[in-house]
Amino acid sequence: MNILITGGTGFIGSRLALFCRQQGDSVHVLGQANTPSEEDNIEALRAAGVVVDLVAVDQMGQYSHWFDGVELVVHLAAAQHEANVADAHFRNVNIEGTRSVLDAAVQARVKQFVHGSSIGVYGILDGVIDEQSALNPDNIYGVTKRDGEQLALSYADRLPLVVVRISETYGPGDRRLLKLFKAINKGMFFVIGNGENLHHLIYVEDLIRGILKAADTPAACGEVFVMPGPDPVSTRQMADAIATTLGKTVPHLHAPLWPFLLAATVLEKTLRPLGIQPPLHRRRMDFFRKSFTFSPTKTQELLSFTPQVGFSEGARLTARWYQEQGLLD
Repeated sequence: MNILITGGTGFIGSRLALFCRQQGDSVHVLGQANTPSEEDNIEALRAAGVVVDLVAVDQMGQYSHWFDGVELVVHLAAAQHEANVADAHFRNVNIEGTRSVLDAAVQARVKQFVHGSSIGVYGILDGVIDEQSALNPDNIYGVTKRDGEQLALSYADRLPLVVVRISETYGPGDRRLLKLFKAINKGMFFVIGNGENLHHLIYVEDLIRGILKAADTPAACGEVFVMPGPDPVSTRQMADAIATTLGKTVPHLHAPLWPFLLAATVLEKTLRPLGIQPPLHRRRMDFFRKSFTFSPTKTQELLSFTPQVGFSEGARLTARWYQEQGLLD
């Protein structure tokens, strides 16, 4: 298969590209090299025979010829973690950039399109969440991912398209949870808040299988799927599972949430207008305060997809990769 992946130099995109290349697919990655991890991913992709072009997704209209002959597009490019840019940046990337990719795919008559959305579209909800739950995003990232998702669905009459709302993803190649692993390994991590908020994470190889299953299921066209792992785990359970695999322990004393949330708010409002990435911001504190439990019913029934890797096993595999890369030293 001839596959094009936007955002393919990031964690999920690069792992998806390497997996597809190993399966014998022809893979073309579009992405950027804004961080050392993206530069490492580019090196690994090119070594595996993946074609990599560096381009911002909101400039995609200039490169629509790259979509010619493509059978599957997986659109993962997004503005996500930047806390030092204006809201317009999120709109340019997550909405207008998505529009450019969709238009190019329609023009090239791409056979299948997977739009990578996010659980950020939900905001904060109580109870078990599914594809029909209300969308109440509470930050600019979530708002623009919701709008980008709705834009993508408006193309469903012109493009065989499926939307996947990606849950927190971890595994070999991930640098986001690396900070947590390193802090626990050094004995410097403590839980903020009560530690009972739930994370419904998915291991990266499970997510890849789910994305490709959605792309390969005709009945999925025009549908939205939320894709979490086997079971939710609390912040406390996450920390303890990581500590166990590293042979460490996490203190049972918890720090109150409100001082950190207040500091994050002040730092964000002070530094963001200056274009400075704050060391602590409100979305980072979501790790300790947001709680998610997702229903797997739709993915099980319509896609026949069930994730296999629970968090304890996933943490062990992730820690092993970090150690092999020398990242925990």
